[in-house]
This record gives sequence, structure tokens and C-alpha cells, in this order.
Amino acid sequence: MFKKLFGEHGAKNVVTLFHKPSSTPSTRVLTLLKQANAQSVSHATEDQASDHTTHNRAQRTEFDLDVTEAPPTPDQLKNIIEYLGGPVSGAAGKIIKGAKDESEAIRRLKENEEAFQRPVVVDWNQGKAVVGENESEILSLLQSISKETDKA
Repeated sequence: MFKKLFGEHGAKNVVTLFHKPSSTPSTRVLTLLKQANAQSVSHATEDQASDHTTHNRAQRTEFDLDVTEAPPTPDQLKNIIEYLGGPVSGAAGKIIKGAKDESEAIRRLKENEEAFQRPVVVDWNQGKAVVGENESEILSLLQSISKETDKA
């Protein structure tokens, strides 16, 4: 039900980048996300100026980009771990240095925010996340926004 509320026609997905400006990989991911968002917005504008009976898929890949330098809240961290495959997948250790499980990840994050590994890209509406700068994984996540929108 919650997912359905955000998947309504016309609503944009929110994609969050947990960013660290001093990190080269994080800066590359930010550039990639900005470019992808700019392309979808420019395609949407072109569509609005042309025939309204056809829908360009790029228009539907529009998303709101939320860039934050703050670490995730404990609830967000739990969700991200779930999006990455859940507690048994070892996801906690991918995003929090040295964490063996979700509870240790939350504890370590509270003790030291720098333990959180950036960049992390999260699509909250679809329940998907990518850790690191894997461009193909990030682009795949963005492309899946249009597939999800097509189902709505």
C-alpha cells in the first residue's frame, strides 16, 4: 500500500544520494545522477512541447534527486540493508565499516558517522539501493524507475 501511494501516476520517485564531497567516487556518482536527471527533464520538456498522445519513456524516468551529506537515520539504515538483500546478505558490512549485522551497523553508525560508506544511492519508492560507484548498477536502478512507472 505504501509503495502504491508513491507510485501513483504523475508522482516522481525520490532518489537519495548519501554523498561525501571529498570522495572522488561520490562526486562521480553525483555527476552521473545530475546528468541522468537533467536528460529526463529535458526529454519531458520536449514531450510537453510536442504531441501529447505519445509518452516518451524518458519523461517517466524523472526523479527527484535528494543529495545529503548526513548519514542515514537508524530507520533509513535498516531499510537500506533490507534493500541490499537483508540481514543475511552481509549488506551491513558493505555500508558500515566492520559491521557484522544490522544491530551492530546501527551501533557503529551512532558511535562514528564516518563508518558509513559513501556513496550510497537509494530509490525509496522501489526499495532499491546501490553502494559505491558502479555506474551500470546505478543506471539500472534509474531505468527500473520507468519500468515501475509503466506498471502504475
